[in-house]
Amino acid sequence: MIETSPTAAAIRSWAARRYLPETNLERWLVLEDSDGAALLEVAEALRLRTGQLANALELLEEIALRERRTIGSILAGNDISRIVKGAGSAPGRARSFLEKLRALRYPRLTSALERIKAEVGDLRLPSHVRVLLPRDLSSDELKIQLTVRSAAELEAAMAALEERKSKLVRIIELLGGEHEL
Repeated sequence: MIETSPTAAAIRSWAARRYLPETNLERWLVLEDSDGAALLEVAEALRLRTGQLANALELLEEIALRERRTIGSILAGNDISRIVKGAGSAPGRARSFLEKLRALRYPRLTSALERIKAEVGDLRLPSHVRVLLPRDLSSDELKIQLTVRSAAELEAAMAALEERKSKLVRIIELLGGEHEL
C-alpha cells in the first residue's frame, strides 16, 4: 500500500481512534490497497474493537495464504458479505464475522464441532436439562446444566440423564479425542 494513499490515511485515522498497536497497523498497511480498504470498510461497518480487528487481520492473512486468495475476495464472499450487510446489532454481527472467519480458517475443527452439536441434539433432552459444549472445542470439558424448581423436576432430569448415559459418554469421548470425528 502506498503510505500516502487515501486508504492508508483512513486506516491510520481508524487505528489512532481505536489505539491499534503499531504492529497491527503495520500489518494492515502492507496489505494491497484494495485489501486494506475492504478490511477498513468491514471494520467501520461492524464497529470492530481493537482486539477484534487484530484477530480478524490474523485470521484473514492465514486464510488468504492457505487458499491463495486476496483478503478483499474473502471479505466479498457471500457468507461474510451477508454478515457485514445483515440486520442486527454491530456487536452481534462482529461476533458472527469472527466466528465465520474462524470457520474458514479451521474447517476441520468447525466440522467436528457441528458433528458434536448434532450428537447433543440427538439426545433430545428435556428443556430443563442443557448440555453445554466448550466454545470452539477449546477444552474437553462437558457441562450439564439442570434448571429445576422441585424434587420431582430434579428426579425427572436425573432420570433423563441416566437414560442417555451411554450417548453422553460418547460425546465426552469425542471431546477428549478418544473417538474419531
